[in-house]
Amino acid sequence: MKEKLIQSIREKENQMKRLAPLIDKNPVCSNLFNKVLIEKAVLRKQLDEITNNTFFGRVKRFLPKDQTLICDYFKS
Repeated sequence: MKEKLIQSIREKENQMKRLAPLIDKNPVCSNLFNKVLIEKAVLRKQLDEITNNTFFGRVKRFLPKDQTLICDYFKS
């Protein structure tokens, strides 16, 4: 699975290299480049999730995140 994701990421990078010179010339190529960029980002995120599948990583997903609220800035 991991090797397949790495191969897909390399494939997306090659597609981006081929589309890069055509971005300014053609709006269709620009849209396609953006689509490939998003697909690559999704694949990288999936790869990160697979490689960081440790016990701490799984527990961290269930812990509530500290969020800064607007009212926190006005507390003295």
